[in-house]
Amino acid sequence: MRRFADQARTLVRALALGLLLPGAVHADGVPKLDERQAIVDSQAVIGHTPADLTLRDRQGRLVRLSDYRGKPLLVSFVYTGCFTACPIQTRSLHEAVQGMDRMLGPRQFQVVSIGFNQPFDSPLAMKAFAAQNRIDYPNWEFLAPDAKQVPALTRDFGFRYVETPAGFDHMVSVSVLDGQGRIHAQLYGEQLRTEMLGKPLRELILSAPLTGGPMSVDEIIGRVRVLCTVYDPDTGQYRYNWRLLFEFIGGSAFFLSAGFYLWRERRLQRRQREDAAMQTVPEATRG
Repeated sequence: MRRFADQARTLVRALALGLLLPGAVHADGVPKLDERQAIVDSQAVIGHTPADLTLRDRQGRLVRLSDYRGKPLLVSFVYTGCFTACPIQTRSLHEAVQGMDRMLGPRQFQVVSIGFNQPFDSPLAMKAFAAQNRIDYPNWEFLAPDAKQVPALTRDFGFRYVETPAGFDHMVSVSVLDGQGRIHAQLYGEQLRTEMLGKPLRELILSAPLTGGPMSVDEIIGRVRVLCTVYDPDTGQYRYNWRLLFEFIGGSAFFLSAGFYLWRERRLQRRQREDAAMQTVPEATRG
């Protein structure tokens, strides 16, 4: 019931703010995307894992979607012949990603843009699209699927589009995947702000399971960064909340000192028991 209520609020918010589509008005008889159904479909895949398909990167090399697991992943669908929504969303996403980098540190998550208009969105076309929009980001790749893969691929991500004489009537959205490749959230709109990315990425990084034993220094620093940052609406960026940082350091110091005290007391008690046992041995063995 709660999940249904959340989906309903998402639908109302997206439609009210016009976050779905480029906003073109279509004449009668021209195919048009059903906006409400598109939102419902995109919300329905949350929690699901898209199929592990093989695509090509900008250099024509084969990559699998599973190659991007291990860290949160942002996925957007574009077509290179688009001159409005796709470039605007891509540049907006780039700015938001840079803002998240300043908060989380580099290489904490990955981004891929997938061209759905095949065979025209070839690796070469995706490379040109990235250059035209000045996307030079080490963890961002532009991928080209095979034409036969597009229907299943877009369905897995809950991405909907309709071909029109002018191009495509399509969703403007970003899927947020967790480190295991499951869809965690869907974000809508051409203008993606750092705040919009911050909420799901913070959730994923803080809830990510530890891998291979004790946390590394990088993992500790990354999680402290997340815990001690808050969104500042005046600047549109995340900033450090020094009060939270001091509280975190103070709390950590308290638990460390308490742990040391308990360890020392247990060690002292064990030594006292060993001394008492040694003193009773000669009496027990007298004959």
